[in-house]
Formats: sequence, C-alpha cells, structure tokens
Amino acid sequence: MPLKEIVRRTGHSRNLVRQISRGGGTDMFRTRQSTLDGHLPFLDAQWLGGCRNGAELWRRLKGQGFEGSLRVVAEWATRRRRAETISHQQLQKVPAARTIAQLMTTKRDHLTKAETVTLAVIEQNVPMLADAQALVGRFHAMIRKKAEMELEPWIDESKRSLIASFANGIANDKGAVHAAITQPWSNGQVEAQITKLKLVKRQMYGRAKLDLLQARLIGAP
Repeated sequence: MPLKEIVRRTGHSRNLVRQISRGGGTDMFRTRQSTLDGHLPFLDAQWLGGCRNGAELWRRLKGQGFEGSLRVVAEWATRRRRAETISHQQLQKVPAARTIAQLMTTKRDHLTKAETVTLAVIEQNVPMLADAQALVGRFHAMIRKKAEMELEPWIDESKRSLIASFANGIANDKGAVHAAITQPWSNGQVEAQITKLKLVKRQMYGRAKLDLLQARLIGAP
C-alpha cells in the first residue's frame, strides 16, 4: 500500500509512517520482521562491528537459533543501510533556507537518519543557528506554559541573535503578546467564522451581497 494511503487511513504523520516502513525498532505496523525482534540486539552489535552483508548476518543469526529466512535479514540490512547512507556531496551541499528552517523546527524523533546527520553538521558549523533554534524552542515553551515572567529576558537575549527582527516585533507589540500569554481569550472563534464566511462567498462565486451572506450565515430573513 502506498505511504500516502497508509497516512490517510491511520492518521499518523508521513515521517512516522516512512520511518516504520524502513524498519524502525519498535513500531506497531511491522509484521514481516517480527521474527527478528528477539535478535535485534545481536544484529545491531554485528552491524556496528562492521558486518553489513545480509547473507553473512543471516548465517550468523542461524548460529544463534534464528529460524527465519534470508530475505527477512537482507531486507533489514537494506533498510538499515539506506537509513544510514548520506553521501559526502549531500553534506557539502548547502540546503535551502526553507529546508534548514524545517529541519531545525521539527522534533528530532520525526527526522530521518540522513536529516539528523545534516542537522548536526549545520549546528556544528553555524553555532548561531543552534542558538536561534534554542531561543525559538524557549519561546514555544513560554507560550505553552504561560510563563510571562520569561518574556522580558527572552526579548533581551533574542535581540542579539539571528531572530532579532522577530524579537523586535514582539517588543513593539509587547502588550498584546503579554496578554496572549496570560489571558484565556483566543480569536480562534473569530477566525473560524471568517473562514466560514469566505467558504460561503466562494460557493456563490463572489457575487453574494451582504443581505444574502447574512441570510446564509445566521438565517436572518
């Protein structure tokens, strides 16, 4: 079944489904590799020891009492090798700014092995990006935890980083940001009504007058 269809049916993210399809260690979908579960520590040790050939791994597993087929082990080795493969050229090629931003704002457990290696190289060679990533993470945590006391120190520190323009925008609208952190109110309902209004207007090809829109939205005569 295509990954897109699996994502649609299960509701899981594409990254998670892709990782599982490549043979993740603990997942809920792997069935054909289930015979390897008890032998994964041994396989990992052999792999790290330099044995990367599927047939040789299978022969060594047979000596440990494994009763599965060569194909199962060969497929595991292929997925493991593919997940670890990232060429020197890929590391030397500078990713697009959009790609870097996506990598640095995605949870580590949702990244592939290649993406994790790329991100590590970026953080090592551009420390200012790593600092900016940490500041963005602190901002998210501050909003989620409603820690308004951290706002001022965060602004002061962020003004000296790569996200200075964002920090200046927060400082210029500090009152609204502070209220967003401390108050329970949200404009989500307003945005939902605006979305509904636009949907109704598009259904009428943009020709709706105010009285007709009012009638369709709130049932006014």
